[in-house]
Amino acid sequence: MAAAGWLTPVSVSVKQELEKQYSPSRWSHRMAADDVIKAHVKALKEGTEQARSLAQTLINVPYGDGDGEKLDVYIPRTDSLDVNLVIYIHGGYWQFLSKEESGFMAVPLIDKDVVVVAVGYTIAPKGDMDLMVSQVRRSVVSVIQQYSHISGLYLCGHSAGAHLAAMVLSTDWSQYSITPNIKGAFLVSGIFDLLPILSTYVNEPLKMTEEVAVRNSPSQLVPQLKQSSSGCQIVVAVAQNDSPEFRKQSEEYYKALEAAGLNVTMEDVANTDHFSIIEQLVDADYHLTKLLLKMMGKS
Repeated sequence: MAAAGWLTPVSVSVKQELEKQYSPSRWSHRMAADDVIKAHVKALKEGTEQARSLAQTLINVPYGDGDGEKLDVYIPRTDSLDVNLVIYIHGGYWQFLSKEESGFMAVPLIDKDVVVVAVGYTIAPKGDMDLMVSQVRRSVVSVIQQYSHISGLYLCGHSAGAHLAAMVLSTDWSQYSITPNIKGAFLVSGIFDLLPILSTYVNEPLKMTEEVAVRNSPSQLVPQLKQSSSGCQIVVAVAQNDSPEFRKQSEEYYKALEAAGLNVTMEDVANTDHFSIIEQLVDADYHLTKLLLKMMGKS
């Protein structure tokens, strides 16, 4: 039996299958694995550049003292104080990407008077899982303190960012100065149980032990989410061409939230893969964009 905090060894064949399942680029039908990642980064950068040209922006707003603890804010050109605000938490397996490519979803939202905040956090290997979870929680507190007049607060996270968004929903806010009223959350192609990735390449820069993985797995924290975010409308979205394991992660988390009596829906988005499911939020006519605007009463 493995000692507490140590990993039970897995066979080579199991490890290889898990590595395949948790390599989203190998499941895209659009292009080769390396190409789909390059195309993804390019799409996010181009969308973010477009957003920066359309919106008033506040770049590198600190929410803490750490180097990585900065936000980018995309502000619509409106005099109204009654605005909705979406906090976007980027993916990249907790080790790639940054807030610099994370403003793209502001493109269709600016016209609808929605503020978008892209959160930076300290990715691995410099940052560990406990730090990243703490950072995104503190970023939300900081946003509420800076924008106390907003009419609705929403979260959106993709892949590792969906994991971090789910961890925000599962926060015990009694340890903080404020309790956010998060009205809606979009958890897009996320990982909600970290245990399966412990033996894979994903964990090499993260160096998570079993104990760290358990305490940072949203699937283990559904009772806390129910206590903290019972009023939140949650959308668990998964791509048609996500890997079976990614799809299973979303389905099982959705079922756990539903069984807990939470306001949750599952969106299985046709003709998308792990990357295009989020890239298309740059488009006003995209299914998830329309769903988000409908949730805000702006459809």
